[in-house]
Amino acid sequence: MAEPVWIGVDLGTQSVRALAVDDAGRTVAGAARPLGGRREGPRHEQDPADWWTLAADALAELSTGLGGRPVGALAVCATSGTVLLTGAAGVPLTPGLMYDDARAGALAAAAQEAGAALWTRLGYRMQPTWALPKVLWWRDRGLLAGGVRLAHQPDVVAAALVGHPVASDSSHALKTGYDLVAERWPTEVLARLDVDPAALPEVVRPGTVLGAVCREAAARTGLPPGTPVVAGMTDGCAAQLAAGALGVGEWNAVLGTTLTLKGVSAALPNDPTGAVYSHRAPHGELWLPGGASSTGAGAVRALFPGADLDALTAGAARVRDVAPCYPLVGPGERFPFVAPEARGFLGRGPLAVSGDRAAVFAAVCLGVAHLERLSFEVLAAAGADVGGPVSFTGGATRNAWWNQLRCDVLGVPVRLPANPEPALGMAVLAAGAVTGDVPDAARRLVRVRRVIEPDPARTAALAPAYHALVAELVRRGWLDPRFAADGG
Repeated sequence: MAEPVWIGVDLGTQSVRALAVDDAGRTVAGAARPLGGRREGPRHEQDPADWWTLAADALAELSTGLGGRPVGALAVCATSGTVLLTGAAGVPLTPGLMYDDARAGALAAAAQEAGAALWTRLGYRMQPTWALPKVLWWRDRGLLAGGVRLAHQPDVVAAALVGHPVASDSSHALKTGYDLVAERWPTEVLARLDVDPAALPEVVRPGTVLGAVCREAAARTGLPPGTPVVAGMTDGCAAQLAAGALGVGEWNAVLGTTLTLKGVSAALPNDPTGAVYSHRAPHGELWLPGGASSTGAGAVRALFPGADLDALTAGAARVRDVAPCYPLVGPGERFPFVAPEARGFLGRGPLAVSGDRAAVFAAVCLGVAHLERLSFEVLAAAGADVGGPVSFTGGATRNAWWNQLRCDVLGVPVRLPANPEPALGMAVLAAGAVTGDVPDAARRLVRVRRVIEPDPARTAALAPAYHALVAELVRRGWLDPRFAADGG
């Protein structure tokens, strides 16, 4: 009998991706469908019906490439903090309010105040785009009544696969205020907020089997009926699994539109500023701390639209001195520091392209690398283990020069995984849930295509520019002065 394949489904912002891999991590089949949404001011919505329709279409295409091979299990990841309301039977009643929907931002202060002691113990602060403020927004409109239940984005697809409503996973429930230490909804905090716990879903740990693919879903997707459906994790955690960063002190840095760091720590970190927050690991009593910056490769796209990036990179490689750059193209920062008033800058002026375009490009790329180094310092100060290997994933890893620059700024070896898709991370989780060993599943399914070594001389040469940027962030009042103590 053929060995089973493992399937991961990733509900992203712009697409739904399904991936099937064998037990050695080789891709057997894959499919994707574009996903759209609606943006208006601070609002960002998607139609929950699209999540299932497009996931089912992608799975149906994927199934045709399996050649009849058995499916061991599948898991679904989605964007963190995306929520909706459903009826008692699990039918969506509202649009999905996306992870960056800020309509409820004014209610974040009330959510923070009601649970301040708990959030402090959990090591974070409630943020304006998180899911709990959205719950309060629905509360104020009288929508949390009559058997209405909150659901998280992946629950819609998982429920359709198994044919009945499912529990949420604790990874997606974090931003709704779930207590990851006590592993329960904090009823005392909810009472202060006038939120009925009955409106919130049951929660299980990632990797818990939620049910099996029902006959209706099997007919729609081509998946074998009875295939186990496993509780997933957020897309950031899924990318971490896809990078194989599951040992204590190991980290994955995802550089796409924004910069996201996720790692593994034996102890729960605590950051009173709220820049760092932690998920529970799907294995052992470990934690997955990290944060998501508002900076990243999106600054390149915003500042150099339609540019020849290869030519800019070649020019940037010849640049030797650049002004300190904070590559933030929109208002406000959330990691490695929280500063709603933050704005990007180049030198002492605003972030803009003028004069030598290659020099500005170099400054932006170096600025991102500096923010990445600062992120690790902030994580270490919060009590996270940061001594292990680092992996780079995300679209920006296509730029080899930028990879080396980031590696040199950090001063540590860097691994480039062969297939860093979040969908692969969910395949890893599905395999680990069935075998009972997620790290072992990662060792089998995750492959490294290259290791980059830092140049110690260049690391030393880049340090003064890093300290200059940190000093400027402190001078502007956005960053705690203690981070400027070393060389600032």
